Amino acid sequence: MKLSSQWVREFADLKVDNRQLADDLTAAGIAVEAIAGEGENTVFEMEIGTNRPDAMNHYGVAREAAAIYNLLLRPIAPKLPDPGSAAAFPIEIQDATGCVRFTARVACDVRVAPSATRIAQRLALIDQRPINNAVDATNYTLWEMGKPTHAFDLDLLEGGKIIVRRAMNGEKLKTLDGVERTLTSEDLVVADAKKPVALAGVMGGFDTMITEKTRNLLIESAWWDPVTIRKTSRRHGLHTDASHRFERGADFESTLLSCNRVMELILESGGGQLQGNVIDVVARRLDQAPVALHISEVHRILGQKLDTQVIYGILHRLGFELIPERGGEFDFTVRIPSWRLDVEREIDLIEEIARLYGYDKFPNTLPAFAGSVVEQADSKKDEKLRSSLLGLGYNEAVSLTFISHEDAETFSNAPVIELANPISEEASIMRTSMLPGMLNMLSYNLNRGTNDVRLFEMGSVFQDQKTGMPRELKRISLGRTSPSPQQGETWPTQLFFDLKGDVETLLHAFEHKTLSYDSHLAEYFHPGRAARVVMDGATVAQFGQVHSEIAAKRKLRQEAYVAELSLDQLYRHGLRQIRYEALPRYPAVERDFSFLFPNEIIFAKIEQGVLSLALSELRSFKPIEIFRGGKLPAGKYSILLRATFQSRERTLREDEVADWSKQIVKALEKLGGEQRA
Repeated sequence: MKLSSQWVREFADLKVDNRQLADDLTAAGIAVEAIAGEGENTVFEMEIGTNRPDAMNHYGVAREAAAIYNLLLRPIAPKLPDPGSAAAFPIEIQDATGCVRFTARVACDVRVAPSATRIAQRLALIDQRPINNAVDATNYTLWEMGKPTHAFDLDLLEGGKIIVRRAMNGEKLKTLDGVERTLTSEDLVVADAKKPVALAGVMGGFDTMITEKTRNLLIESAWWDPVTIRKTSRRHGLHTDASHRFERGADFESTLLSCNRVMELILESGGGQLQGNVIDVVARRLDQAPVALHISEVHRILGQKLDTQVIYGILHRLGFELIPERGGEFDFTVRIPSWRLDVEREIDLIEEIARLYGYDKFPNTLPAFAGSVVEQADSKKDEKLRSSLLGLGYNEAVSLTFISHEDAETFSNAPVIELANPISEEASIMRTSMLPGMLNMLSYNLNRGTNDVRLFEMGSVFQDQKTGMPRELKRISLGRTSPSPQQGETWPTQLFFDLKGDVETLLHAFEHKTLSYDSHLAEYFHPGRAARVVMDGATVAQFGQVHSEIAAKRKLRQEAYVAELSLDQLYRHGLRQIRYEALPRYPAVERDFSFLFPNEIIFAKIEQGVLSLALSELRSFKPIEIFRGGKLPAGKYSILLRATFQSRERTLREDEVADWSKQIVKALEKLGGEQRA
């Protein structure tokens, strides 16, 4: 998201320049990814963690900055005129689980017009389109203090009341985007006496929106249950700025302040009369349990003794209230501020202390250790694969461990593990394959001008066992691309063989008796440009070119090749031991065999047939050249094969080589081959 540095500075006297401010915020966990513009138009590109909705706004970032520099934080203090004598607007909360608190204010004789230049410019600076002074006031408050609100045309609310309830199955609501939506009993709505007027916490209704004809309006600020909002947002495919924040947990105590702030901005720009006092209906209180903090535990976890006053000062600046405990089992009882729903345990408080104190201030030390070193069974194998891939020019990458249902169906038929409360449909189940994440990373690089990409990722996939614990399987995925070919070049097709060579390099590090390849018909691979690798009878890898339809769907602008290795199968084999062998003293003898074979006979079958003869002095058997077309019969190809014989004790006799050659010819003929003159 984008935030204005000048807007942040309104709430604290920050003496540092924007570059230093960005660096210090990032070091404290409020990441500034980029800086654009200059002066008052400077904009920070922020990457705020999903657990920190309190920092997804200018006041929240200012709170963090004030804590970092130990400065006073100016409060948001709306100033409203004395209200008129009109009666309160009745509000009824029928679902106390979905709606904990609903706050509203009413204004009459308001003039709806374009916003003041200052408001419009600030919204435009962070890519928010100005609409009118009433709607802009809600958007301005959202980006200022992080609390979504909504404005209703009061004259279009039928029955003179608001009811927060579950929708009836089949009930209709036309939302602000102009789409008529069919609701279910799981949807939470804001309704008037006759109909739904908003999809709670997600989007307002079209029929009660603010227009230039609006004269009387009602401002709403509520606290909605995060799980309810997340499910509604997913069900209707609506992800809005409001739902993004409510899904992560809004500030229960901010409903009154945000409602007053919106009303202040509207009255400043549109005039009008505030009617009645604030309407604040609380269905149930949200009180966060206090957390016990042990100073000794802070020292143990951080590995360094911090002065108690330093610990107190850091937490106090962040809004935590510390009550000393004398003679008890702990040192402080810490009351959590209403905007920090992510802090629930002592370790969360210790993390807050560490990030504000500065991770760079802690010395590099090893943890205390007693006993003997226990080496993980697969650590050497992991290191061997990782070092081999780095040597081949690959870069290690990490992708999300969650994928969509569509990806699971495309790349694996394994039973899936669904997340109870996924953030989005695109990350709703535990991954059953590493390939979706790899393709996302390839696409990300290609779409940013990096054409020659080589990535690998080592991780786990997950399968539902139905009974007992889920099954976790270790995998490694490879992905590579190449620059688009020039006219007459065909070398991207050669990329298949390059990837095959990379896979062979990895597998060569493990002891095995047989290694064979066969065609792999997975639908996500390009026909004829994919293979499965079988080691001693078990499938250990698959690789090939990504199918063109999948490449197009993922916006891959170039041919992409991927591989996935099953490490749980591969690691059943030990690492190959390097053994010294002296160069042979006796000469090798080579014999060539030219054969015609049907197209369905691949070299893996030919090699297996020859190796099954167990010829003691056969050192290698490989193809030299393959020819198709010309005068050859349809459906057949010509292959030149070369066998190398060598003894380590003596020079081979001609009759021995001739006998072995006859055995090879018979084995090849048995496979359907026809020897050429």
